Amino acid sequence: MSSLRIFARKKQSQIPLAMIALSDAPAAQIACDAGIDAILVGDSLGNTALGFDSTIPVTLDMMAHHLGAVVRGVKSSSRPAVPIVADMPFGSYATPEIGVQNAVRLIQLGAHAVKIEGTQGAGNDFGRVFELCQRAGIPVMGHIGFTPQSELQFENVVQGKTARDAAQLLQQALTLQRAGCFALVLEAMTIQVARQITSQLSISTVGIGAGKDCNGQVLVWHDLVGITAKPFKMARAFASTREIWTSAIQSYCAEIEAAQFPTAQNGWEMSEEESQNWAQNLAKKNEFENSAEEIEKLDEQPF
Repeated sequence: MSSLRIFARKKQSQIPLAMIALSDAPAAQIACDAGIDAILVGDSLGNTALGFDSTIPVTLDMMAHHLGAVVRGVKSSSRPAVPIVADMPFGSYATPEIGVQNAVRLIQLGAHAVKIEGTQGAGNDFGRVFELCQRAGIPVMGHIGFTPQSELQFENVVQGKTARDAAQLLQQALTLQRAGCFALVLEAMTIQVARQITSQLSISTVGIGAGKDCNGQVLVWHDLVGITAKPFKMARAFASTREIWTSAIQSYCAEIEAAQFPTAQNGWEMSEEESQNWAQNLAKKNEFENSAEEIEKLDEQPF
């Protein structure tokens, strides 16, 4: 769990932690080289990478596929010890026993921890998921507020708008801390509630759309680098790479149409000697084929 200690260290030092959600090797390598503190392989990849309308269609096999790519990207970076948290997708912890089996799989693939949404994911025995994970030595990050896997149960995205909802969120946070979570994601909740939760917990909070008082922040790669066409209010593009990518592809298409790409610099040529040998071989081959055709014609003539 040494890589995960950065969450506690950042909280103790009151220096906010920077986390990013991504799903492929090049992005992971770039993020680590740029100085990111932690990586989340989130089921948001269903929206950002796979084109789904929600995270619900994401399977454990999909998560495993992308987790493997991210692990390889981190290992190839200048900072191969950056911690990786992997989301447990919808249905992967329907029972405590199924949950711990699936969590074990993600850890074996290279995740340092798993993230589980909400407090009701395994029915009345939800807490046992955490208990079994702890027994197996698997660190768990909690996730409360707006939880995308349960979006059908929410009337509104933003949580904690009423005193009653605020009290419920605080209770959920304390419950997950007691269950052994090493950190909590607070998503799409009012700033006041996120601030209160952060001040009352001894574990780290990581916000997304929960204000600046959380112990850290997490954004999705596609939003952060400006690929998403219409990012949510809680996100911010720190660059406009969508425009750069669009321009690059337009230039590529134009140069192909104008026969300007590829050039000699983009390919390889034989040496002059080998080129002559090749030409001689072709000439001999053509001569042989012509001779064979003549013989075939003679064979077809009647005596």
